[in-house]
Amino acid sequence: MSDDTEDTLVRGQQRGSHGRQQDEGVLVIRAIAMPADTNPSGDIFGGWLMSQMDLAAGNMAGRVSQGRSATVSVEAMQFLRPVKVGDEVTLYATLRKVGRTSMRIHVDAWARARYSENAEKVTDADFIFVALDESGAPRPVFET
Repeated sequence: MSDDTEDTLVRGQQRGSHGRQQDEGVLVIRAIAMPADTNPSGDIFGGWLMSQMDLAAGNMAGRVSQGRSATVSVEAMQFLRPVKVGDEVTLYATLRKVGRTSMRIHVDAWARARYSENAEKVTDADFIFVALDESGAPRPVFET
């Protein structure tokens, strides 16, 4: 990476660093999977989990860009195991790249059975966000 690219990544990571740090990234969201979030098989609907991950990535994108941003793509999501009703779902976000108007944010999702001490990774994905101005047009992430 060039020095400018590295500097913008470090600057963005500093803005996005809030909450307790973990090896997997910044703890952004912790939620309990509820019965209303199930699919016809009784497991937690993948769309619910993806929406929680989008919220986590959006939280970091807003902090990094210090303003409005929008999801433009999600890359490489694979479900490793089902999430069950009552599981505690913990989402960690890591800022991976900052472009002129865009941010790549990696989100790891872990689930812990309600009465267990062990969590397992259930999925991860990269979310690409674009910083937006008041009219919804792309704007620089860092307005200097």
